[in-house]
Amino acid sequence: MKTSNHLRFSLLGLLSGSIALHLSLVAHSENSDLLGSSVLFWLAIVALLWKKRFHFDFSSDVFSSSLGAFLVALVLIKSTFLVGNDIFLRVFPFLCILGIGLIASGVNKIDQYWRELGLLAFFIVPSGLVSIFVDISIWTAKFAALVLWCLGFEVSRQALLIHLPKGSIEVYAGCSGMAMILQLLGLALIYLCLCQTKPHQKLLLPAIAIGIAFVMNGVRVALMAVLVALSNQSAFEYWHVGNGSLIFSTIAVVCFGMLCNFLIPQPDKLHG
Repeated sequence: MKTSNHLRFSLLGLLSGSIALHLSLVAHSENSDLLGSSVLFWLAIVALLWKKRFHFDFSSDVFSSSLGAFLVALVLIKSTFLVGNDIFLRVFPFLCILGIGLIASGVNKIDQYWRELGLLAFFIVPSGLVSIFVDISIWTAKFAALVLWCLGFEVSRQALLIHLPKGSIEVYAGCSGMAMILQLLGLALIYLCLCQTKPHQKLLLPAIAIGIAFVMNGVRVALMAVLVALSNQSAFEYWHVGNGSLIFSTIAVVCFGMLCNFLIPQPDKLHG
């Protein structure tokens, strides 16, 4: 019992230190989107681990513990050489949980942490990489032009260019909304991992997340097109790369959360 309790407290300390270090590194990277996602995913991981805290199988072996310790040490060493918004900031949580899981339970019992590892594997994927294979810029341009037309603007579109009488904008991959889509998809996956859902809800929630993110970003692009036509560069920058973009992300998250509460009456009932 003493050995088990000692191991539990040691792993808890290692996990807490890893979370604190990662959030500190992300904060220094000045990537507000990544910081918000990091906090959200870490909270989900802690909630999942806490729920099954009395059901872990601590049966690691020397090889597994050594491999886990190596992974954790690798993360700590790499952390001392990080500069700016390094992609390793996305890999950090996955390697930490994998390493801690190996130390705690070994290779044979690592499947106890499949939800945690699955969430953190999704966290690794950057929107820029997804956009290389799935570029939705043309659909964003079409939707933004449709929004402007419905609002009574004299708008035309040529491929990725949205034309208004006094200005035009081009919808690049970075403005396509893929980042917001991945953000809400991650939130949907967290919700599915934490809450009991029916089979059709497991398909419905990700679809709703994609839809909300796409619509909100399309509205943002339409707004930026109007600001360009009005020659309001400062307002354009605010909604493009400033806090304005975070406002749309926040609205999207709130809308998704409200729909989840409506579709799933018992959001506080976690998986056992």
